[in-house]
Amino acid sequence: MGRKRVLSGVQPTGALHLGNWVGAIRNWVALQHQHDTFFCVVDLHAITVPHDPALLARQTQQTAALYLACGIDPQLATVFVQSHVPAHSELCWLLNCITPLNWLERMIQFKEKASRQGSQTSVGLLDYPVLMAADILLYNADLVPVGNDQKQHLELARNIAQQRLNGQFAAAGATILNVPEPLIFPEGARVMSLTDGRNKMSKSDPNDNSRINLLDPPELVCKKIKRAKTDGAMGLTFDDPERPEAVNLLALYALLGHRSRAGAAAECGQMGWGQFKGMLSEVVVEALRPIQQRYGELMADPATLDHVLSRGRQQAEMVAQASLERVRTALGLTPRPPEIP
Repeated sequence: MGRKRVLSGVQPTGALHLGNWVGAIRNWVALQHQHDTFFCVVDLHAITVPHDPALLARQTQQTAALYLACGIDPQLATVFVQSHVPAHSELCWLLNCITPLNWLERMIQFKEKASRQGSQTSVGLLDYPVLMAADILLYNADLVPVGNDQKQHLELARNIAQQRLNGQFAAAGATILNVPEPLIFPEGARVMSLTDGRNKMSKSDPNDNSRINLLDPPELVCKKIKRAKTDGAMGLTFDDPERPEAVNLLALYALLGHRSRAGAAAECGQMGWGQFKGMLSEVVVEALRPIQQRYGELMADPATLDHVLSRGRQQAEMVAQASLERVRTALGLTPRPPEIP
């Protein structure tokens, strides 16, 4: 049996933060040693809402550089930009044609975002989950790392593959595209906001003090942690659900300080907030230091980053094109004629 394949990616909108690293990218680094991994910068998803084109182009490069700076090794994993592989868009259209509209209309994230955008809501926002399904299915992923907020999107991808594509167009006993399974990491999967411990840390939060960005300089990290919401109780604990900020900050201290949860709780159980925040600031700054240093090196050497993304595109296209041709054939599209020499 070969290695199981994993596909994941993040949008290049906003700054990547501790939640993206701890909840996703850190786990990718571990996965690349035991799995066949594909990690993309999903820039096509970023244009489903109003955006600045020049900023998007810059943030796409920055996000790819941060993947590598966080430890993704292009010798072990395939790293690429989603829009560099045209098969994503073509498969999305093919899947659109076999996906019932009411499956998309009941997606929770669409309802939430559409209510905020009103008449400016794009067709792309409605169709976002089908493009995500195309991303996943194109590489025959076995496992897809997802948070609780993405479970519904993965379930849609599974339904499209299983019920619509394989169920209606595959020969008896055959499979056109693999049906992926979710991969959920129990510890550190949800890093919460610094301003409200009941909400997830998010790039879309308008308050920059709600998150620690991976590229925040040390003095800004310390300032944000100093201002982080706390309570009046003495000592930190994981055991009180009425103290979400204590649970969140103590979990960060344990994860980034390489301590067990039990060890962190014992160390900080009688500690005041002032002392703890100073210790947490040191731990976060030291954890981010090598990432920021490597990121600076990569951005100063754009040729290296371009080489990685070019090689990743070629590797991704080999797999994607084979999957796309199976779907085209199954749906009755004629084969592409060979190129004329």
